[in-house]
Amino acid sequence: MGELFIGTSGYDYPEWKGLFYPEKLARNKFLEYYSSQFNALELNGTYYLMPTAVQMQNMIDRSQKRIKFSIKAFQGLTHALEKSQYKLLTYEFKKALEPLLIDNLLLCALFQFPESFHYEKDERMYLDTLLQEVSDIPVVVEMRSTKWQNDNVYTALKERNTGWCITDNPNLKNLMKLDYVCTNDTAYIRFHGRNAQMWYNGDNVTRYDYLYSDSELQEFAEPIQELLRRAKIVQLFFNNHAKSQAVVNAKKLELLLRDI
Repeated sequence: MGELFIGTSGYDYPEWKGLFYPEKLARNKFLEYYSSQFNALELNGTYYLMPTAVQMQNMIDRSQKRIKFSIKAFQGLTHALEKSQYKLLTYEFKKALEPLLIDNLLLCALFQFPESFHYEKDERMYLDTLLQEVSDIPVVVEMRSTKWQNDNVYTALKERNTGWCITDNPNLKNLMKLDYVCTNDTAYIRFHGRNAQMWYNGDNVTRYDYLYSDSELQEFAEPIQELLRRAKIVQLFFNNHAKSQAVVNAKKLELLLRDI
């Protein structure tokens, strides 16, 4: 059976005070508290600003080495593409991850591409060159356009020992469909919620404002058990962070899987 890691996408949410974090807990103690409740964290602040080794070491120290990390790649590599700079950017990104690698606390780097990253020749060529640059670290890719869901992509990722991110999101025409694909020894699921009404109309809070019901979580139990039989590592991260719903659902799923 594979090793199971469960957590949330991000942790530094002041609005979680009184809901998850104790009301009087100082913000600089959030990570310490979080690491007492979960065994993994998907760090997404690294998408907005290129991380540094000093920052990653600080994360290690504050979490007291109790959790492992999935680090979201900087947006210059996935969204605001700076193709002429990708070698420099990947070098900086990998250098930042070195403290996590040294302490065996890096689960993977997550490269999440937007829906506008189409399944076309130029995009496929860019992805290929990018994966060559990061072939020495564990990598998972997340796509948002359903056209990437095909056997050619899965085979190519297997050949490059790259993980595929399974996503649960609203059932909208061009978005990814839930399909439990595993392309290397790491299985990865991101739970974005199913708020179809706000997916294109909301901001980064309202888009993910969704609480999974107990029956919805139950639907994932058997497929996750199968992934644990197929993969060495299974990572589950809840991105429905509004109103601390990610914490509620992560804890419920953790208990559900424990009881099976």
